Amino acid sequence: YARRADGDGYIRGMAVLPRWQGRGVAQQLLASAERDMRELGCPRVHLDTTQPLHRAVRFYERNGYAPSGRVTELFGMPLTEHVKVLARA
Repeated sequence: YARRADGDGYIRGMAVLPRWQGRGVAQQLLASAERDMRELGCPRVHLDTTQPLHRAVRFYERNGYAPSGRVTELFGMPLTEHVKVLARA
């Protein structure tokens, strides 16, 4: 993750090995990144995901991320931006 020039946070990528999926590892990674970005004063977090990754999209939406409406392209696939407003600690 990183802090963008506008002050928002950005998660560049996140993946969990198949044998660790469904064990809460992704939840812990996401919570840690959000906590760090909150401490940096980021008011929002952005991330991008490709539409074929249905499980990832559901995971992010369950964790408060909503599609922003911004769609770009990654190697010919739609890349959809999701955003979450971070609550103050």
